[in-house]
Formats: sequence, structure tokens, C-alpha cells
Amino acid sequence: MTNLDQNTWWSQFSQDENGVILDVRTEDEFNDGFIPGAINIDIYKGQGFIYRVEELDKSKNYYVYCAAGVRSANACNAMEQLGFENTFNLLGGFSNWEGPTE
Repeated sequence: MTNLDQNTWWSQFSQDENGVILDVRTEDEFNDGFIPGAINIDIYKGQGFIYRVEELDKSKNYYVYCAAGVRSANACNAMEQLGFENTFNLLGGFSNWEGPTE
């Protein structure tokens, strides 16, 4: 896992043809606004989160965020244990996000 500030996180993702944005907040949080193109897999779903993540392509680079950066760091660590090599945690999370939203 690599922790990145939002400017680095977004600029790196924007240039990454193999990048995927993963939002690990709850569905309600996601529905209140999200970073464009993000897929939502709620880390609070426990084993359900693991099952959904295991279906993802491990060859991709995952740009992960939550509300503040703690859940996404935990998600990155869990993903690394599952064999994902490139996970990038958004420091400060969505609550500090100044980039585009939907």
C-alpha cells in the first residue's frame, strides 16, 4: 500500500490506464457523493467485502478511498493479503476531497 495525498493520488490515477477507483464507504455514504468512476464495495460488510474484492482483477492498480482514510488503509492492507500488488490509499479521504464528484 502506498499512501498518497489527493493531488498525487488523482494525478497518478488520471495517467494510469490500468487504474481503478475503489470506494470502501457504506452505500449511504456513496449515494451522498463519490469520485467519478468509483466502484463501491463497503468494507463494513466484512466477509462480503472479501468475496467482492476477490472477484476484482489483481493485475489492476487500485486507488482506494473512504471518508477519512482509515477504512481505505485497512482495505488496502486486506487487498495486499489477498494478492493485490498495487493499492494506493487516499490520505484524508473523501471528507477532504477537493477534486471532481458525482
